[in-house]
Amino acid sequence: MSDQVVQTTDAELRDRVLHSLGELLPRVLKRDLPEIPENACLFDDLGLTSAGTIELILEVEEALDIQVDVEQITEDDLRSVTKLADYVASHVIPED
Repeated sequence: MSDQVVQTTDAELRDRVLHSLGELLPRVLKRDLPEIPENACLFDDLGLTSAGTIELILEVEEALDIQVDVEQITEDDLRSVTKLADYVASHVIPED
């Protein structure tokens, strides 16, 4: 097996990522968020910053005990909560 990242999206993992994002975003943004729509824009609607994005991904990795390949992440992958969940779920680095 090669070291390439598996590009398939695991639906169960994606659900766990979405749940984690909902729990972690208020902590990363340091404010209460009553409800986060899945299509909320991370930057425009929620006010996430570039540094906050890194912190959020690190928090998700820790919460779910996964490692995410962020080498290929694009601005589009950060456009919304669901886009980020899709990216994370499809870019997990398999453990050796």
